[in-house]
Parts: sequence; structure tokens; C-alpha cells
Amino acid sequence: MDFFRFVRGRVNRIEVLSTHDWSRPTLSVRFGTFLDYPMSASAAWEVLSPETATHPAPWVYGCDGKWLGRLGVFFIHRNVTTKENLFWSFMPSESYEALSRDGKILADLLGTNLPSGAVSDWKGAIVQAVFSHFGPVPHQRCLAHVDRAAKRLLPLHSPFAATQALRRIASMLMVVETPTDPKVWKTSLARWEKQYGRMLKEKTHAPTGMTRHWWYTHGNLRRAWRLLTHDQDPLFVFLINPLIPKTNNALEGVNSNLKQKLGDHRGMKVARQAAFLSWYLTFTRVKTRNDVRKLWVWWKTEFSRT
Repeated sequence: MDFFRFVRGRVNRIEVLSTHDWSRPTLSVRFGTFLDYPMSASAAWEVLSPETATHPAPWVYGCDGKWLGRLGVFFIHRNVTTKENLFWSFMPSESYEALSRDGKILADLLGTNLPSGAVSDWKGAIVQAVFSHFGPVPHQRCLAHVDRAAKRLLPLHSPFAATQALRRIASMLMVVETPTDPKVWKTSLARWEKQYGRMLKEKTHAPTGMTRHWWYTHGNLRRAWRLLTHDQDPLFVFLINPLIPKTNNALEGVNSNLKQKLGDHRGMKVARQAAFLSWYLTFTRVKTRNDVRKLWVWWKTEFSRT
């Protein structure tokens, strides 16, 4: 119970040390065992099945990853409709292979209660993994990710009118609400192209002696234009599928919370950071003291076998 309260943030390290009159090395030994042998997402599902499995209803799938240093990504797969964490893992990269492994396990655990839709940052790996394991469900491209990416490429105080104008058009995405809004937005893009499109083709020629002979003068402007003009249909899936949100912000909030939790316990090596997050997400399933007891009995039994 102490470890549960500690991970969930109901007590801090100082309070635990004071309550039990432990030294820091003692605390490290007592809690370190849990961090060295974390509970996997599959095991958590076995002991405390999520409501998504026990109370089937239409729902939307979301996935996001948090890099832990440069050694790997901690993935969270979530029911964004009910805000329930379904599965998680620590992988060396954001590759299709990593996401596909998780997707297959999750699909097997879900059985027939697969998601009715999905929302993501629209990176190729996640789009492919969703299609492979959940089928051709409606998939929303997160507007918040597009908005943030566009703003990084298009500085607010740019000296170029074209950059400022395209930034304003990008910001309009976040206020799309009705079926007619996408047409208005696309018309704005067409007008921008008519007025400033020549800038997308401008080249700067390299001085003599350089390996590279030329490059596009306004590289970030071109990148922003491509960001806004490619894969446009997935930007507006939410308009015809009310269950699907237009952003993945629910998962972004989870990642922010996890970042804060890790910040509260600085100094852990990456493997223990991943273990801590696994326990934290496992404990989000806990609703009663008996749930904690179930987890403890399962973990103790498994740990005794190692």
C-alpha cells in the first residue's frame, strides 16, 4: 500500500521515510524491487480488466509516445472516449514494428470490441498500425499537432507577409466546427498560393566550391505548405464522426502528467523510469483497496517465481 500511495502521489518520499523511520537506502531497497520487476500492461489487464473490455460500447482509440532520454519511447494506448488507459509499453523507437506489436496484443485482448475510430498525430507508423490491427476505421489527423508544427515552421514575427498569412490560415484549422468550414479554409489556401506560390519555388544557388549546388530559399515555408496541403481529408474526419475528437489533446495531457511524475522522482535510470510509469498506469485501474490487494497477490506470486 505504501508503494501504491507513493506512485500515485498521495505521499512523497519524505513522508514515507518519516512514517516508517526508514533511511533512503532502505527505501530504495524496499521500493526498488517493484521497479526492477514492474507489472506489464498485459498482466494488469489480466488482474484488473479495463471497463472498455467489460462494458463494450463505441469508443475511439488514441496513441502517443513519450521519449525517455534517447533510449526509448514509452507508448500509451488509450480509449480517448472514456479516458481509460488500455495498454502501454517501452520500445526502442517509434517504428511500425513497435506499434504493430502493441496493436496486435491490444487487438487480441479486445476481441470483438475494437475501436470505432482513431485519432493520432498521423505519423506513418501509427496510421499503418491502426489499419493493420483495427481495420479501416475513421482516423482523425490531430489538428493540434498540425497547428503546433505549422507555428514552429512559420515564425510569428517573420518579415515575410507570406509566412504571416500562411500562419493565420494554419490557425484557422483549430476553429473549424461546421461542414462548410473546410471549404472556406481550402479556399484561403488557394488564394495564398495564387498570391505567394512563386516563393515556394525560389532557389538559392550555392557559391562555387560547395558540394550542394542549390537549395530552396524558403524551406520552412515549403514544409508548412506541404503540411497543410497533403492528407487534407483526415483533418476533417471529426465533422462526420461526432464520437471522434479533432485533437489528441487527451493523451497529451496524460503525457504532461507523466512528465511531472518523473520530475517528482528525479535521478532514476531510464529502465526504472519506464517501470515507474508502468506501475503508475497500472494503478489508474485501482478503484478499491481490494484492487490493490489483487495486484499485490499477483505480483508477489510472479515475483516468487523469478
